[in-house]
Amino acid sequence: MVAHTLWTSAAPAMTYPLFAEEWHLTHTVTTGVFAIYPIVVAAVLVGFGDVSDYVGRRAAILWGVGASLFGTLLLALAPDVLWLFAGRAFMGIGVGLTAGPSTAAMVEFSGQGAAKRAATITTIAQAVGFAAALLLGGALIQYAPLPTRLNFWVLSAVLAALFAAAWFLPRHTGTEAQGRWRPKTPFIPNHLRNAFAVAAAAVTTAYTHGVLILSLGSQVARDLVGSPNALVNGAALSLFAIASAVVGIGARRLQPRAAMTGGVAASALGMVLLAAAVAHHHLPVFLAATAISGAGYSLLFFGGLQTINSAAPVEHRGGVLSAIYLLAYVSLGAVSLLLGAVATAHGLGFAVNLGAGVISLFSVITVALVAMTAPDRSRLLFRRKAKDNT
Repeated sequence: MVAHTLWTSAAPAMTYPLFAEEWHLTHTVTTGVFAIYPIVVAAVLVGFGDVSDYVGRRAAILWGVGASLFGTLLLALAPDVLWLFAGRAFMGIGVGLTAGPSTAAMVEFSGQGAAKRAATITTIAQAVGFAAALLLGGALIQYAPLPTRLNFWVLSAVLAALFAAAWFLPRHTGTEAQGRWRPKTPFIPNHLRNAFAVAAAAVTTAYTHGVLILSLGSQVARDLVGSPNALVNGAALSLFAIASAVVGIGARRLQPRAAMTGGVAASALGMVLLAAAVAHHHLPVFLAATAISGAGYSLLFFGGLQTINSAAPVEHRGGVLSAIYLLAYVSLGAVSLLLGAVATAHGLGFAVNLGAGVISLFSVITVALVAMTAPDRSRLLFRRKAKDNT
């Protein structure tokens, strides 16, 4: 279930250049198609972020996967760009409903020591979904018929299978919040605000990498680096996910502070290499940039999730996780719209350099928040374990 959130997000990444050619779309429009997804995810998280705390993880996941399936079918059948916007909107609804519940379910169904295990598995699962979207999309576009369609039919089949699997999840875990659910903005209890600030900054910085990899990545590889093969470009971009998965496995031994600090360093280095690859049209440097950025993403995401999973009590976990994803997706949508407008007005290369600067700025904010949480205070945060982990 967790893997589908990144697979759904990344599914159109390799088809953006084809849509742009077929329908004569500007960078502003293609990044708009990308941006509608995180914007809708954020809107769903605002109103429905804690719904799974009341109706159960299973129900929220079923609603979300169903919406993602409908959106993917719209993309598979799209006759024009308006269908792309509609399809991405439904995919955003789906991921907005499943992102928090699927992560929370990982903790609740995993047994003792669940917080660290869930953070590791979530990081790896997202990397698998990310890599599957890029590699499969690149292969189908380059070598299969229906290059703008078949990718989405395959994802539709995967989502249908996930819906069937989710049907057999436990209906209730006995940890649902009391009372009737009402739409409301995510609420962060006072005792979680320090942990929330650190975790939200780390996850937001990690997710913002998606603008350069998912929204502009295939166009950067093709137009600026000079690689015309969709599978090669997909494989190059998938190094981000592969490095993320490998580092995610090793990161389990790290404390959250160390993971997030290392993630900031890797992210900054990756952005420097990306700017160099674009400036010199050098594919090997581009490969190094995507791999190192993937390592940074993994460390930031893992550290952020472990921070909040360890601190949040089970009755608030779904809502708090949804609030973190809310900030991450709002940032993702805003930055993608900004870079799309800049790419249309000033060129793709300038937009990529600006995006690298934005991610570097977010990295500085993250490391500052981590540093402000003194080691002794950090230990207090992680001493607060959820009841299901004791």
